[in-house]
Amino acid sequence: MRMNAPAIRRRAAAPDAHAWPPDLHPLLARVFAARGLAPADVARIRLADLAAPALLGGVERACALLDEAIARDLRVLVVGDFDADGATGTAVAVRGLRLLGARRVAYRVPNRFRDGYGLSAELVATLAGDPPDLIVTVDNGIACHAGVAAARALGIRVVVTDHHLPGETLPPADAIVNPNAVLPEACGHASPPCGDCARQARGTASLAGVGVVFYLLLALRARRRARGAYAAPAAEPDLAALLDLVALGTVADLVPLDANNRILVDAGLRRIRAGRCCAGVAALYRSAGRDPRRAVAGDLGFALGPRINAAGRLDDMSLGIECLLADDPLRATELAERLSAINAERQELQAAMVEQAEAMIAAYLARYRAEALPYGIVLHEPDWHPGVVGLVASKLKERLHRPVVACAPAEPGAAELRGSARSIPGFHLRDALAEVDALCPGLIARFGGHAMAAGLSLPQAHLPRFAAEFDAVARRRIDAEWLDACAWSDGELAPEEFTAEVARVLRYARPWGQGFAEPAFDNVFSVESWRAVGERHLRLTLRPEGRSEPVEAIMFDAAAAMPPPARVRALYQLDLNDWNGRERLQLLVRHIEAA
Repeated sequence: MRMNAPAIRRRAAAPDAHAWPPDLHPLLARVFAARGLAPADVARIRLADLAAPALLGGVERACALLDEAIARDLRVLVVGDFDADGATGTAVAVRGLRLLGARRVAYRVPNRFRDGYGLSAELVATLAGDPPDLIVTVDNGIACHAGVAAARALGIRVVVTDHHLPGETLPPADAIVNPNAVLPEACGHASPPCGDCARQARGTASLAGVGVVFYLLLALRARRRARGAYAAPAAEPDLAALLDLVALGTVADLVPLDANNRILVDAGLRRIRAGRCCAGVAALYRSAGRDPRRAVAGDLGFALGPRINAAGRLDDMSLGIECLLADDPLRATELAERLSAINAERQELQAAMVEQAEAMIAAYLARYRAEALPYGIVLHEPDWHPGVVGLVASKLKERLHRPVVACAPAEPGAAELRGSARSIPGFHLRDALAEVDALCPGLIARFGGHAMAAGLSLPQAHLPRFAAEFDAVARRRIDAEWLDACAWSDGELAPEEFTAEVARVLRYARPWGQGFAEPAFDNVFSVESWRAVGERHLRLTLRPEGRSEPVEAIMFDAAAAMPPPARVRALYQLDLNDWNGRERLQLLVRHIEAA
């Protein structure tokens, strides 16, 4: 089901061939230019090019608290979140603090169904009998006012590390490290920070939760180095050992792969390809049937990340964290297999829920005209699982190309609903929810998130009014042309560029992902043959115009494209099909239309 077929549009790029490094493939120059990279940016993929951790707001106070905790052998509790970003961030915090000298580090992750989100008052209540000295939140805390206050009331110091957008007030934590909540501290060159340092600090704005805590560890190591905690440079802990986890959480959380995040992800992927990843990541690769020697960002986003996320959606995220903390390969393998089994269950549940959601939309369209479909769509079924509604919202957003909120009871029979929202470019979800909240105080119980993804809770009795108010905000904020789906292309490939070598160049050139789209091209092809694979997929043999040899292609979820026309314009990506140890070119077709 798709409301409107996407229109193929080409990115504008006319790179000056003389300005780019002579050893850079011309096709890469074209792709990089279309994504806003300049020739001088090509070499900036080293860890040395990262924005400075010292410029991250709040980091100095947080480092002082952690340094004191290490020196006094205090008990530190890491409180994570129940998604892949929170799980990897928790593992990075635990591993990193231990590397830096903390001996008494434990973690807790809230149960989605029992404790609520993040450092909640309910979770803090379970610590009252044996409280830690210091809590470090990861990927949560900026909206956890009650939980932070409850911890402080027990005499527990709290360091919040988070990347979610703050509300009007900040929680009463002892320190807050959040690139989106605290202005950069003075850089020493000027106050406010000088232009160069301010620009560098802004490079941290897109960090995932795992990236924020990794930055805190870098700054903590620098502080301890400055006060002589390490006898020699060789005695310093190697925090680069955590980069595979940083890469996994960054990609899985769908934060923009800006220059800073691309450096982090590239470094993590290089460690994975070199066989230097942790036992848990290696086990997840094996369980997913993927080769870590050929690791790319897509593996982290589409194979490993969902396995970690499945634990938090349907079970207990501690399973995912334990897998990432395991050093014994056998234990890591056991946990990875359990995560894969949970993920398979999640896939079945998701498919059933998406089918229900599509049936709801189809019934609406059959009863009313398509023009009556809300700009902002709110869906709810009483038997939906609250851990999977985000995936339903994502699928429906892709197919309808408009913001979607999917809701489910917080638990079976509960009067409270948990909602998860996904958006389209141009419509800032968290701002939209804040507008609904301002216009209708008390309508939403809690909300938080980003521009493209957000979560909320509300009483079921409020759902009809929320749906109306959300649609009204969407209609005010969305221009009608934004609802026209668009598929971006990097233009045509020449006949001689359809090779495995070109595919290999593109594959490993940079980490591709959110905000730094993987190269896609469009050409006119003759369809020499096709056949259905399963119920929804399509395998084709295509001959590009001007090329004598055909190429193999696969199109997933292509039921609406069967049978294909004899001559098509296709939007596709170059891929490598590894068969019997030999890589062959294969096209991944994203869209086809009659030519």
